[in-house]
Amino acid sequence: MRFVIGVDIGTGSTKAVRCTLDGDVVAVARRDHAPSLPRPGWAEMDPECDWWGDVVQVLAELDPTDVVAVCVSGLGPCVVQTDDDLRPRRPAILYGVDTRSTREIAEITDLLGADAILERCGKDLSSQAIGPKLAWLQREAGDAWRPRDRWFSAHTYVVAHLTGEWILDHHTASQCDPFYDIHRQDWATDWVEQVLPGLALPRLVWPSEQIGTVRRDAAAQTGLAEGTPVVAGTVDAWAEAFSVGVRRPGDLMLMYGSTMFFVQVLAAPTSARGLWTTSGVEPGSHTLAAGMATSGTITTWLQDLTGGVPFDTLLAEAAAVPPGSEGLVLLPYFSGERTPIYDPLARGVIAGLTLRHQRGHLLRATYEGIACGVRQILDVFGTAERVVAVGGGTQGGLWTQIVSDVAGIRQTVPQQTIGASYGDALLAAIGVGAVPPTTDWTRPDHVVVPDPATAPTYETLFHAYSELYPVTRELVHRLASAGG
Repeated sequence: MRFVIGVDIGTGSTKAVRCTLDGDVVAVARRDHAPSLPRPGWAEMDPECDWWGDVVQVLAELDPTDVVAVCVSGLGPCVVQTDDDLRPRRPAILYGVDTRSTREIAEITDLLGADAILERCGKDLSSQAIGPKLAWLQREAGDAWRPRDRWFSAHTYVVAHLTGEWILDHHTASQCDPFYDIHRQDWATDWVEQVLPGLALPRLVWPSEQIGTVRRDAAAQTGLAEGTPVVAGTVDAWAEAFSVGVRRPGDLMLMYGSTMFFVQVLAAPTSARGLWTTSGVEPGSHTLAAGMATSGTITTWLQDLTGGVPFDTLLAEAAAVPPGSEGLVLLPYFSGERTPIYDPLARGVIAGLTLRHQRGHLLRATYEGIACGVRQILDVFGTAERVVAVGGGTQGGLWTQIVSDVAGIRQTVPQQTIGASYGDALLAAIGVGAVPPTTDWTRPDHVVVPDPATAPTYETLFHAYSELYPVTRELVHRLASAGG
């Protein structure tokens, strides 16, 4: 029997799966980690330890026998600048949750023009984009800036360790605004020269392409056989969407995790202010995406805040609270917000607290606030033909039910919710021709349907939620500026 291995570097852990070519998972390995938050608005990781080090450990746990290919995905887009020996110049800067490049976003937007960026790149310049982060690195380094250095996202840093190849998949490149032309699906080299003259650019590939093989030194560290084919991979959310069959125009993945993330397959590229148009996973494809800055991380914060009560207990208490949380409204902007408001100075707000409210009310209000944010984003997306719910937050059922009730959507939950690493395994199998390119391992489990009885309550809640940010924005900005 032949096998493939998929590895995903997530925000909270690295996971690896060993699968048969029929999609059966035969082994799983995991290592937990966490980002560093050294300053307000900063989110970093140690690439050598948290990325390559964790991947070495999880791969070493899996049997390499009869493995025909390996593929890696990762949180992103991130950026780490390295020397020729893959030694990082500084910690890696994470995706849109890191908002340090606000100044550079404004400067580049002024230089190139907001409308021109939206048209050519498919989205406004924001904290999600890699271009301003690279410009921040140049400003921080000053005279020590080395434009010919290589730079990587999480999964491509690992791919470089495995194979020696410096590549970037088209999807991740399409989040390197303003350096990628979404219509030509190629580097916008003229804009690169305007913003960061001389910047070295990696070779572009599609996520399912085989780009090299495991080198001897990497084989010794990971246990993989030298010469094992390596497939490019992509950003974790897109690998996860691929894993659950979100591949046809109109399909939309809703990922419940540390953040809420949305990926919808498009029939053709578009420019939608407030959303992100990107290249997709399959060659020539396009997707529309959005992401909230904090979601599941708020539930962890709440659990810690309430003394580390077992989460099952907290969840049961939240389930016993009626819809609307007896008058609580929560804005989940605990790390600023990405879509739909693009406001790094936004902060969490809890309105309506009384002495009768308990920790269960707070958890339910958290889920309901996130669900209102989901509804706002889906209203911008427009009609989705099919919504597939994935991620750890789908377990237990309360969160997904609240989202269906608030947003008025049906959600299909698949049997296999192991995540992006499962999509990586499928990409690995496709990339080396072990299975046909149209292979789909998805097996639906159940469908979450809106409860019409909750509609009046949640309509009132949604309007309150929508009004709360505009009326508190100025005050919250002053507090955020004062508090750092």
